[in-house]
Amino acid sequence: MEFLNTIGGYALGILGAGLAAFMAGIGSAKGTGIAGEAGAGLVSEDPSKFGKAMIMQVIPGTQGLYGFVIWFLAFNKLVPDMTVAQGLQVFAACLPIAFGGLLSAIAQGKVAAASINILAKKPDDWSKGMILCITVEFYAILSLLASFMMLNAINLG
Repeated sequence: MEFLNTIGGYALGILGAGLAAFMAGIGSAKGTGIAGEAGAGLVSEDPSKFGKAMIMQVIPGTQGLYGFVIWFLAFNKLVPDMTVAQGLQVFAACLPIAFGGLLSAIAQGKVAAASINILAKKPDDWSKGMILCITVEFYAILSLLASFMMLNAINLG
């Protein structure tokens, strides 16, 4: 407990905010990379499908944006003289999007890559791949909402 008192609540809050942006950002980078590899393969064979492949690649990037939104909201909650308990509240509130963003973006990248295969083989059915991607997005949105609601419930006054 002495260690926590030494670093203070402010540091714990910054750590939570940083994890929200960092982990969701890593997930988005990985997910868009996975989808981008599949998209590049398709576009090398059929350049006319670039627009739809790019849309599929961008979808896993939303988790990084969600993590940044929570970073911004958490950072605005921080005050220099926060107690350790208050810092832990902010830290805990950032965890849903940190982990949810990381894992759902990677999973969504894999689904987007598979959906690019649908686009390659059955171009008229590419919207089915979008629906599959949106299913994963739902869990990223739940993570965002959980962090958002937890941060809003914190009363530092």
